[in-house]
Amino acid sequence: MRQWRQLGREYRHRGHKIFYRSDGVGPLLLCIHGFPTASWDWHKLWDPLAADFRLLAPDLIGFGFSAKPKGYPYSIFDQADMIEGLLSELDIAEVEILAHDYGDTVAQELLARHAAGGGERRPCIRSVCFLNGGLIPGANRPLFIQKLLLSPLGAGVAHLLGEGTFRRQFSRIFAPDKRPQEEELRQFWELVSRDQGLRVLPRLIRYLKERQRWEERWVGALAGTDVPLRLIAGALDSISGRRMAVRYAEMVPSADVILLDDVGHYPQLEDPGSVLKHFRAFINARP
Repeated sequence: MRQWRQLGREYRHRGHKIFYRSDGVGPLLLCIHGFPTASWDWHKLWDPLAADFRLLAPDLIGFGFSAKPKGYPYSIFDQADMIEGLLSELDIAEVEILAHDYGDTVAQELLARHAAGGGERRPCIRSVCFLNGGLIPGANRPLFIQKLLLSPLGAGVAHLLGEGTFRRQFSRIFAPDKRPQEEELRQFWELVSRDQGLRVLPRLIRYLKERQRWEERWVGALAGTDVPLRLIAGALDSISGRRMAVRYAEMVPSADVILLDDVGHYPQLEDPGSVLKHFRAFINARP
């Protein structure tokens, strides 16, 4: 992970540092990570994808190596603003998107803006491939620790959250035989806790309420878009696995869904080979 950080670049959003990685040549593939981790989630896919794409993977504000300002108005809308600003800064007009978890919701907001059209900073979205995430709020099952962080007790829970509790809770969302090794868990903890990151978790996790409030907008963006979509879902994910995939197929016309039967919440880490295969097939089949 040290090399990942050393090879990163910096962008400023509302005066705050945004860390991002960019490598490769070809069509621009924007990789949007999930909660509570960072762009490092993509490291197992990075080199293979960089052979075919120009990759761009920011740490969203509040996450990873990006700034984690206290009292900041974190929201999905602001994360989408940040991404549009970064794409404009890099003079990128067209993007493919690969998103996971929290990043799925950011991608849904970008799709809603794409449908609305207009805006000189707004790129053309050519495709979106989703990994496990709360695409349909009613089918999402947050962890107990997430519910606590979202509750009035959230600040106290975040203050008391230790590495051991984090490791146990985080490991639970992987398939039993694909859980991270000790060194990987240490690195994820470092990403979450660095720069007093625990104190912003209760603000970041308000995205669960945003999903409910803006369900019509964000689910509508899936149901009404002409942008090619694919969902690659780890079926063993208790948060947004098989149940989410079934609900997504009911809500999205001609839904394109790939279920990975022995994978949990992090397909890109648990079975990167299958994710690469199905993602490339999706891109190659697109008109």
